[in-house]
Amino acid sequence: MHTVLKYLGTVAAVYLTVSIVPGITVAGGWITILLVALVWSVITMVIRPVLGILTLPITLITFGLFSFILNALLFWAMTLVVPGFIVAGFLPALFGAVVLSILTWLIHKIL
Repeated sequence: MHTVLKYLGTVAAVYLTVSIVPGITVAGGWITILLVALVWSVITMVIRPVLGILTLPITLITFGLFSFILNALLFWAMTLVVPGFIVAGFLPALFGAVVLSILTWLIHKIL
């Protein structure tokens, strides 16, 4: 049950991110939002930790700022996996990744 609540929190965060950040659109409706939330959950649990370890030297040199770029690239990579999820460029991907991370953290803390 706890996993379902966390997933629904991520779905709400994705919906709010699409609504807040200009340059991010969803063409498929709720099905696409559910799929984006699922893909983002997999990315944050599996891919991001591995890439975080691999890019640790660059992240240390840039005092942690490279992690923002890594998150933006992973957010943009979701456009390749999820049909109907459109990110207009790097800046919307950067803002979208930051907003999605903050909203997900906040919603998970409340739940």
